[in-house]
Amino acid sequence: MKTTEELKALLYKNETVADAAPDALQAAQDFCEGYKTFLDNAKTEREAVRTSEKLLLDAGYKKFVPGEKLAPGTKVYTINREKCILAATIGTKSLEAGFHLNIAHIDSPRLDLRPVPVFEKTGIGYLRTHYYGGIRKYQWPTIPLALHGVVYRADGTCAEICIGEKDSDPVFCITDLLPHLGAKQNTKTLAEGITAEELNVLIASQPIADKDAEQRIKLNILGMLNEAYGITERDFTRAEIEVVPAHKARDIGLDRAMIGAYGHDDRVDAYPALMAEIGITAPAYTTICVLTDKEETGSDGVTGLNSMYTFHFIQQLCAGQGADYITACKAGKCLSADVTAAYDPTFADAFEPDNATYAGNGVAIYKYTGARGKSGTSDACAEMVSYLTRLLEKNNVVWQIGEMGKLDLGGGGTVAKYVANQDIDTIDIGVPVLSMHAPFEVVSKADVYMAYLTFKAFCEDAE
Repeated sequence: MKTTEELKALLYKNETVADAAPDALQAAQDFCEGYKTFLDNAKTEREAVRTSEKLLLDAGYKKFVPGEKLAPGTKVYTINREKCILAATIGTKSLEAGFHLNIAHIDSPRLDLRPVPVFEKTGIGYLRTHYYGGIRKYQWPTIPLALHGVVYRADGTCAEICIGEKDSDPVFCITDLLPHLGAKQNTKTLAEGITAEELNVLIASQPIADKDAEQRIKLNILGMLNEAYGITERDFTRAEIEVVPAHKARDIGLDRAMIGAYGHDDRVDAYPALMAEIGITAPAYTTICVLTDKEETGSDGVTGLNSMYTFHFIQQLCAGQGADYITACKAGKCLSADVTAAYDPTFADAFEPDNATYAGNGVAIYKYTGARGKSGTSDACAEMVSYLTRLLEKNNVVWQIGEMGKLDLGGGGTVAKYVANQDIDTIDIGVPVLSMHAPFEVVSKADVYMAYLTFKAFCEDAE
């Protein structure tokens, strides 16, 4: 008969990083300084690609040339339409023995400018927006906002716009109704309190001097933009301008154990995955890191994981070795990296505690995502879960496993199913996030570091 202590040892124990790996806390602080810099420089997917490319070039990566024979240890990268970046380190084993694929996304919920965005109404100039991804609309008014993006002029030249990030820059905002006049608004549901058509960004209020002109404020706006960037109103039809929070990443709490920022979803996994890829030197299996776009809107389009660009890259790597792509995929493994919900005691009713994931308790594994009976998920096999958990324990990585809240409250998906559809064993992992999809999300530094150690162990694994 087992003793009580022996029986207790049979329990699944969800420990904090502070208890399970206290020596890692300072390393987490140090690692996250680089992550905060990455966040501040990568508020859009285009900026994330440029920032990542610089890190790769500094680490000795070279542009991938299809058909080129690549020796083990060679580091290459390629960019898909300025919005996705893929990096690889060639392993000592043939690709037919498999590859280790890390994927995270670099797009985040935000507001985009509409094709004809500029208008004025009763003395104020605005920009019309269309929300991107699953935002909660009431969270976006009354916070400082910045404009980031590109505009293509009629002659095909490009103007890059970034206004609101420098201390000397103006910022923008969306207004809200004052509580004194909000009786009718207060009767609406939370989802209806601010509508999509009310997410208009205040951009100016000063008219041009000509009192006889019409749309004097709009003309002033267009005049200033033309002077600064050489663009016209028609050029907005050729633009990708994103409206994002103007604040920078900041430490949260007296203990500085957390980071508050815009865009943790999913740059909090993208940066650790990229740094693990950069750090690998002589892997047994070829490592591939993919930072992708369009996850927040379903992964469709030429820069989303539902397209073939990632798998074309793998096919080209295989072709360079004379390796069979199908055989490589069957032997390959993928960590589909995306955030999950951190248990929030303030909203405890949304979670089932035993199957929740917690900020500060390490990297989170989730065998499946989706909603309504696991709809829209790849559901990793037990063998893949066993492989990953054994790998993490061997490398002293603190991990936890769970689901995103109570059943039938909603749900969410990742890119895992698109990878699994290529016959590649895939499992979801990521950092738990408080206030996910808000303009200011919160993560634990310890979890960010454990995510990095996860990707590092996966890249280095030779079994």
